Amino acid sequence: MRRMGRAATGLAAAVVLSLAASGCVTIHGEREVVPSATEQEAAEALAGFTAAYNAADKAYDPALDARHVTGALGAINQAGLKARQVNFPDGNPRHSPLELTDARFLIPKKAGWPRWFVADTDSNRDRDGDTRLDNRWLVVFVRAGVDDTWKAAYLAIVPPKDIPAVKLDADGYAEPVAADTSALAMAPRDLSRDYAAYLQDGKPERFAAGPHTSVWRDTRAKSASRPGLSTQYLDQPLDSGAFAPLGLATQDGGAMVFFTVKNFERQTAADGVEIKVIPDVRALLSGEVKTTITKERVSSQLVSVPVDGGGEQPDILSRLTGLTAAKGS
Repeated sequence: MRRMGRAATGLAAAVVLSLAASGCVTIHGEREVVPSATEQEAAEALAGFTAAYNAADKAYDPALDARHVTGALGAINQAGLKARQVNFPDGNPRHSPLELTDARFLIPKKAGWPRWFVADTDSNRDRDGDTRLDNRWLVVFVRAGVDDTWKAAYLAIVPPKDIPAVKLDADGYAEPVAADTSALAMAPRDLSRDYAAYLQDGKPERFAAGPHTSVWRDTRAKSASRPGLSTQYLDQPLDSGAFAPLGLATQDGGAMVFFTVKNFERQTAADGVEIKVIPDVRALLSGEVKTTITKERVSSQLVSVPVDGGGEQPDILSRLTGLTAAKGS
């Protein structure tokens, strides 16, 4: 596996770590700043995750990869497998093994636990040569302690040209970004809160326009009221524990940061109007759908955050969203 690599598409991931410090915290008495993993450890973590993911996807059994996922990716992955297990108890009739190759590892130096790194990979979900599908899969792995398994916490699917150039030291190691840094246009710890607020009412207007910001808000506004059916949206920050943000410094003085929010969609039907519930939603449903259904989703984002004072806004590069629960009433 190389430290630098090439392009690809597809999948899902999660976090157990907090940008609680700039890489110089003291946890469990450890003060020395060291690489979070060796390249061999990173390669083994990627291989272990891929094998577990394929086993779980083939059987539609969330237990088979539960020890290899966490955070946003874990929530999305486990709920999706649970729903499909209900609807396909004999397993996945269309299973095709996932392959993640051509990996380069972005490994930050930091002190203490948790530790983490990013695997920038090519996926066989792409059709090579088709520029419409030529993406990279960025999988964030987190390890909470020496006895813990490396777990995939975030997944971002991004065209190669959109991936920020990560700052590397003379030995090829990346630099983690502090959650409360004032050097960026928006501190990583504020991303989940401000993005949720922006989705809710368009403020603060601190995110660049695009498919995951202005376009998504417009799409939701257009679908809010339909004959016999109204839809309300609620967005909340999800930024602690396994869902804390993770960021790496980039060569331009900014950062690329992975973070999470929670989305709720509540549909209310008029008298005599039936709410249609698709199988994957019904499999995660509690209660009985009479006049309303509330769908809960976890959404993970990769954002490019510019340096403070440069006049640019954070740009959402990727968004991976998955249904995690539904409730009828």
